[in-house]
Amino acid sequence: MQNNDIDIIAEKQDQEILALLKDYPMPEATAGFFDQALVRATHEGSRRQRNRWIMTGFGSAIAAGLVLWMVGGFLMTTPDLPVADPAIPGITMTLEEPRTINLVFASAEPLDSATLTVRLPDGIEMSGFPGQREVTWQTSLSTGKNLLPLKLIATSPLGGEVYATLRHDNRGRTFRLRVDVS
Repeated sequence: MQNNDIDIIAEKQDQEILALLKDYPMPEATAGFFDQALVRATHEGSRRQRNRWIMTGFGSAIAAGLVLWMVGGFLMTTPDLPVADPAIPGITMTLEEPRTINLVFASAEPLDSATLTVRLPDGIEMSGFPGQREVTWQTSLSTGKNLLPLKLIATSPLGGEVYATLRHDNRGRTFRLRVDVS
């Protein structure tokens, strides 16, 4: 069979299908039907994508918050006790993608003028402090759980440990978090 023969057969089949479809009436589309269909289709796709990103971010924030909350515990009353648990919680970050981790500090009493120091490994930066390995500031803690969100950015695949040290008067506590970069 030659290409001409195939084209003729295909054309006859198309004509037969069109003849059959004439028996089924179809209403005419309204003036704005196609525009509305395109708007609805693009809106639906962007909403699904936005919802997927929101749920991904929300899930990551909850997971990081839970890990840090477990590490936090209560601020110890004896000075400079090292972290007794050798198991260090960790998170995995993507290179050059900002990630918010939530540090949770629990205090049995309000603490005014506490000093918080965050030490970062090479290749991890805190948003707003590019290139700085250590950031220190004064803060106050209320009784109960105190949440401190830190936005970290992995600038190299090295990873390492983030240290957060909280000091008040002669008391202090250091929290550690292992950061892996993929």
